[in-house]
Parts: sequence; C-alpha cells; structure tokens
Amino acid sequence: MKLLNKKQAKKPNILELSDPDRVRLMKEAREQLKQTVIEAKLWQSLLAVENLAVNGSMVINEKHQPGGFCLENVI
Repeated sequence: MKLLNKKQAKKPNILELSDPDRVRLMKEAREQLKQTVIEAKLWQSLLAVENLAVNGSMVINEKHQPGGFCLENVI
C-alpha cells in the first residue's frame, strides 16, 4: 500500500458524507478553529507584556523571545 503525505491525502467530500459523519467533521473543524483562535489571542497577550513570571519563574523577559509555552486543558 502506498502511503500518502498530508498534501496528497484524500479530502472527504462533505456532500457525499452521511449526516452523522458530516456533523462530526464540522464539529471537529469548529473545535480546531476555536483552539487556533485561543492560541493566537494567548500569544498576542503574552507578547504584549514585558515580563511574565509563573510561580516565581520567569517565563517571558523583554530581552528574550519565548521559545515555547504549554498549557494543559484543566477543567
């Protein structure tokens, strides 16, 4: 079996999907879009501050760009 990379992967035709599959696909796309918007807003607010400390540890300093930041979804 030939493996396809992301660019060549078949995209589902929404018109040919059953109603439950279509609803599931749209819900997943909506959740991914929400997550992307939340991350963009977070980065925008983090880059607006000069210094950010979490539990006494310096996370962002005005002299250094942040290399990475991870938040766990805790509800």
